[in-house]
Amino acid sequence: MIRAVFLFLVAGLAEIGGGYLIWQWLKNGKSLWVGIIGAIVMILYGVVATRQEFSFGKTYAAYGGIFIAMAVLWGWFIDKRFPDWSEWLGAGICLVGVAVMLLKK
Repeated sequence: MIRAVFLFLVAGLAEIGGGYLIWQWLKNGKSLWVGIIGAIVMILYGVVATRQEFSFGKTYAAYGGIFIAMAVLWGWFIDKRFPDWSEWLGAGICLVGVAVMLLKK
């Protein structure tokens, strides 16, 4: 389970980080190179996700919940926007769903 969580976290950082770089390029006027680096990081996200030992559907369903929680944290730490109670609650509900999916023996 530790390996699975580690891979989910690496995948989340790659997807959110890559998407953030592309966002910076297209919406905030950063260099094309920022967008290219973001695209490369997004490709790495796809590769990392394939390292999971779960089925495709289970991997992406569980990852979705982790992604939501990580995106809330990214907004807080990188964009300096403190999440409101509904964002915390929503992320928590998603993580409960992830636990239900992954903790089955």
